[in-house]
Amino acid sequence: MDDLMDPPANNLEIVDFVVIGVYFIFVLAVGLYSSYRSKRSSVKGYFLASRSMHWLPVGASLFASNIGSGHFIGLAGSGAASGIGIASFELSAVFVIMVLGWVFVPVYMAAGVYTMPEYLRLRFGGQRIRVYLAVLALVLYVFTKISADLYAGALFIQLALGFGGDTGLYGSIMILLAIAALFTIAGGLTAVMWTDFVQTILMIIGAFILMFLSFNKVGGYQELIRKYMQESEPSPNITLRDIHTNQSCGLVPEDAMHLFRDFMPGKSDLPWTGVIFGLTVSSIWYWCSDQVIVQRALASKNMVNAKGGCILAGYLKLLPLYLLVFPGMAARVLYTDRVACANPEVCTKVCGSASGCTNIAYAELVIKLMPRGLSGMMLAVMMAALMSSLTSIFNSSSTIFTIDIWTRLRNKPSDTELLIVGRASVLVLLVISVLWVPILNNLKASQLFVYIQSVSGFLAPPVTAVYVLALFVPRTNEPGAFWGLMIGLILGLIRFVLEFAYTIPPCGSHEPDLRPMWIRRFVGDIHYLHYGCLLFIVTLAITFVISLMTKPIEKEKLYRLTYWSRHSTKVRKPMEEEVTPNSVVGANGNHKEEPVQQEDSQFKKMLNCICGLTEAAAAEAKAEEGPKLTPEEEAASAAKFLDESKFWSRFVNSNAVLLMTIAIFVWAFYA
Repeated sequence: MDDLMDPPANNLEIVDFVVIGVYFIFVLAVGLYSSYRSKRSSVKGYFLASRSMHWLPVGASLFASNIGSGHFIGLAGSGAASGIGIASFELSAVFVIMVLGWVFVPVYMAAGVYTMPEYLRLRFGGQRIRVYLAVLALVLYVFTKISADLYAGALFIQLALGFGGDTGLYGSIMILLAIAALFTIAGGLTAVMWTDFVQTILMIIGAFILMFLSFNKVGGYQELIRKYMQESEPSPNITLRDIHTNQSCGLVPEDAMHLFRDFMPGKSDLPWTGVIFGLTVSSIWYWCSDQVIVQRALASKNMVNAKGGCILAGYLKLLPLYLLVFPGMAARVLYTDRVACANPEVCTKVCGSASGCTNIAYAELVIKLMPRGLSGMMLAVMMAALMSSLTSIFNSSSTIFTIDIWTRLRNKPSDTELLIVGRASVLVLLVISVLWVPILNNLKASQLFVYIQSVSGFLAPPVTAVYVLALFVPRTNEPGAFWGLMIGLILGLIRFVLEFAYTIPPCGSHEPDLRPMWIRRFVGDIHYLHYGCLLFIVTLAITFVISLMTKPIEKEKLYRLTYWSRHSTKVRKPMEEEVTPNSVVGANGNHKEEPVQQEDSQFKKMLNCICGLTEAAAAEAKAEEGPKLTPEEEAASAAKFLDESKFWSRFVNSNAVLLMTIAIFVWAFYA
């Protein structure tokens, strides 16, 4: 048993470091070249890639933005712990991505917005909803996406390189963050999406290789299932009984090979009712209203390319079950003593977590299964997953902060100021995220992916409810949406605080369960997916009722802001608070301040040069925008953006049907 407690050793050879070096050089070259070619001197060019992307980088970036190092660690870890149930999060996304392309994106494009909070500002008027959602998005990025990816990347690097302390560990993370920030700051969304495209290819190739090796090691697919289900008891030297339930810790659940599981309280980790209803609510928030995801689709040159990108992302989302979950299960079979440890003392010495070590499943495969030379490639794959996710989040966060928060703090900011603030906000977010990693590390969650989903499940459903009503119910107004969000936030925070303030003692621990009985019932009997569904319904009802009790929004102010009016060519009447004496309001209701010409200082000229804001670049960006349109021409242009040729419309529609048919087959096969 002593070997279980040995610190990880550096298994990388010189050739592995060469592979990692080549990877960094190649990705840097792609990022810097795309930064040079991008229209980064305009707000539209920096934040939306000038809306010039075709379906291939859009789809790859949608997938890469979603699949970070947290997925490699979290999905494989949950697969090792409880089987294929966690794959329901990936497979359900296939259908919701189609909803993004066919329902939500047309409205966002017709509205002509840069950010999701900006859309709600146009839809409802006022600024309080916009500012609240902008702040909430940034908080969720730090608490779930960025910190979880950094924690997962840190865990993998620690195991792969044999870092016993935190110095080398955080040194490696800082290098990755520096490179990710360089892409985002220098080139904007164009550079981020093209590096995502390259890194998606690398991730898939590397994950396929490890999948084949893991299947081969355990004797094939059927043998993997048989051996995994036989792991009804962990290794005898680490088995322990839970003093609270009198059951052995670390057992493989009987429904490990089922996507649909028992919905009764305490019977399953993923009840089928929660998977169908609660998961759908969280997925709509993530795929259809989250800035990181939607911004990729908004960069498409037209609707056909936006839908094509969603289809490609949907096909790629079929892969994690086989590339990550099944290899995680193989890691449990191959390295049971470490991955499936159940004794809190042993687990603490193996991986530093008393609640279990399933999070190290994928790293164990890479370290112990990959041939000499390929370990470096897999480390590069993990770096690619981490960096592609971080660059996407950094770019979207800077967009939200600049467009939705900074414009509220500063009166009439110029385009140059907005671009500089957008770049600077990336650095601030980077520092905050690094400071949060040690806190997440102290939580020592045994299943990282569950942590991410549970936090989103407590805070996201009210946002989903408001977006659904905004698109489909014109009667919904600002007071209803605001108070629905506030009450939903309070209810979500109550569950969030109770979930993490009163923790359950690790299985097999001799620590008493000090939670009050009512908290055990409230937290233990109501699954976080069920709670998210209830939160969605409550917010939906509150928002609609308050909207009916208050003054409706005029129909003339909703052109191209609802699903039913997305093709309208009428000039939209702006909300009252959008009009100021020195502003021009376009047909989309967007507030446009007339720039004030001032002589730039030497420092500002140098800063503009670093950020690509030279006079020549600015002139090129202005020429690209073309002449100013009248409100009528702008309205017609926004509606025309949704036009699709009959052939390509049928092509993408038939491909969407084919994709969903395949997804339904996979669901039915493992149901």
